[in-house]
Amino acid sequence: MFSTLRFFEGFCLAAIRLSLYVLRIELCLPAWRFSMTMIASLIIVSGQLLMPGLAALCRDWQILQIVIIAPFVLMLPYVWMFPESLRWLLVTQHYQRAKRQMFRIAHSNSVDTATDSSGILSELETELQQKPKTFCVTQLSGTRNLWKNTVVLCVNSLTGYGIHHCFARSVLEGSASHLHYYALAAIAVASCMVLFPVVAGFGRRGGLLTFMIITALASLLQLGLLNRTYSTRDSLNQRFSYAFSIIGMFSSHAVSTLSIFYCAEITPTVIRGGGVGLVLASAGFGMLTAPLMELHNQKGFFLHHVILTCCTLLCIICIPLLPETASQPLPETIAEGEGLLRRPILPGEQHHLLARTEVREYSRVQDTPLHQVVNPGNGSVPSNSTANGVRTS
Repeated sequence: MFSTLRFFEGFCLAAIRLSLYVLRIELCLPAWRFSMTMIASLIIVSGQLLMPGLAALCRDWQILQIVIIAPFVLMLPYVWMFPESLRWLLVTQHYQRAKRQMFRIAHSNSVDTATDSSGILSELETELQQKPKTFCVTQLSGTRNLWKNTVVLCVNSLTGYGIHHCFARSVLEGSASHLHYYALAAIAVASCMVLFPVVAGFGRRGGLLTFMIITALASLLQLGLLNRTYSTRDSLNQRFSYAFSIIGMFSSHAVSTLSIFYCAEITPTVIRGGGVGLVLASAGFGMLTAPLMELHNQKGFFLHHVILTCCTLLCIICIPLLPETASQPLPETIAEGEGLLRRPILPGEQHHLLARTEVREYSRVQDTPLHQVVNPGNGSVPSNSTANGVRTS
């Protein structure tokens, strides 16, 4: 019974994490999305750092369980206090709820709704009779680009979390000291802090590619040192192996964090929860490698590490195929997600990208009332625009 209840507790905690992640992404402006996500990651790591202290104070695991779960009582009125994502309400045609929420937000900000200069409220009045639409993540199978981007990010997440255990095992070597626990948490904090300037300078795709290259190099060098260490037992090789393991844990944690965030920006609003859920599920499969190796008494660990290293090399090849999403609006519909185009890497590659007219014919973004209001004239559109906004150079 205890194991069954623990399973359902983990099941619910995963759903809470997914819901909070998606809501945070949809509420933030493009310039603040990544910063807020990293702050949330730092708060999560801070909770991990508090765990040993709580365990020392509580002594009994039952009391510790009560202390951990008690704050979740505050989330019971969450559904009434916190508003639903307005993006999701509009794109799924829940116009009645969207209208009520718009008026409530306008009233709290002392905005006069009588003067509707943008025309959004009046447009909603004409669409109130529309029935809400439902979407499912299985609709990814009928897309041309979205499913490829999702698969690439799923493999990135699985590889990042899986190889993180390989690096951690080389450092811990079966030890369960509290100092090692704090060391792993400190590496996670340092990874989140370094992600800020790297992603600001190189973008989402460039940052992910940079950390994946570092992970692959650290893994290849550590595999060579491990092979020599097993044969010679050289203390100098062991020190280098520890150093490369720490670098690998640092970069693999960054890869995992950035892959989840990248998927949240690429996946359209109608199926964002399902898309991010797939990447988080892939991360869970990567974390499963740790107990599986323990069950087999670490037999085949070297081959397991080699396979994950090969996956990092495969990810390095696939990451340049992803579109850049920095400072871009979130895609709302599946069609808009399809319209996300990657920037050309080679000068002669531009002619392979879809023109604006082709994107509009394929995506039919103009069918949504919100886009009809924002772009009332469908004829004159800038030549450098895409279905998701203006293409930057």
